[in-house]
Amino acid sequence: MMVQCAGWEDGIRQARATPTLGIGLHFNLLVGRPLSVAASLRNARGEFLSLGALVRSSLRGAIHGEDVVAECEAQLAALQAAGIRVTHIDSHRHTHALPVIRRAVAQVAAVRGLPLRRPVESHRRFPNDIPSQLHRALIAWSWRATSFGAPPTRAPDHFIGVSMQGGDRFAERFMKVIDTLPAGTTEMMVHPGYVDAALTSADGYTWQREREREALTAPALREQLRRREISLIGFAAL
Repeated sequence: MMVQCAGWEDGIRQARATPTLGIGLHFNLLVGRPLSVAASLRNARGEFLSLGALVRSSLRGAIHGEDVVAECEAQLAALQAAGIRVTHIDSHRHTHALPVIRRAVAQVAAVRGLPLRRPVESHRRFPNDIPSQLHRALIAWSWRATSFGAPPTRAPDHFIGVSMQGGDRFAERFMKVIDTLPAGTTEMMVHPGYVDAALTSADGYTWQREREREALTAPALREQLRRREISLIGFAAL
């Protein structure tokens, strides 16, 4: 869950109504305003920096690790105050792979014993999709470059997600991934949802979420999981 963002109150209600649902902190450094002082994470209006500004600030060392730790702790505290047991941490737009931010978020995860998403995805999947390959390469490069000095954290054995994005391609690609899953645990990053005005005003990934939801709830997928003897688990099972 993204703390204090659109859908927050509804998310809390649904989480409380579904106690078996594993919920992680989708750590947010881009949408709205920080919950903590976090001076190095704000622009002149007191809002979070844009993605481009955050990347530039992290690369030149202008982001303070203590600000990231404080903001991450504040967002975790907000979830816990809402009665939600957090099972793991990941981040909006993979910002926890950026310099300084990576080490700070890993520190919080390690202290709390929470798994942290490792967003490194194989280039062997859909090799002809050049935009996806570039996106995966940038995230993997940043993650590996910031690994030195970061506390070790738990994560699934594999990660798949960026390569499946793309609206009408999603159902076909997801089924192909299911057919070729490696042994062990794999985090499948997906973005199912319903399109409304709040989503359209905040995110460019809109109708694609409807396609993902349709594919993920299709009987054909459930049958494929059964045939492949794939177990669906949450981060709490790691």
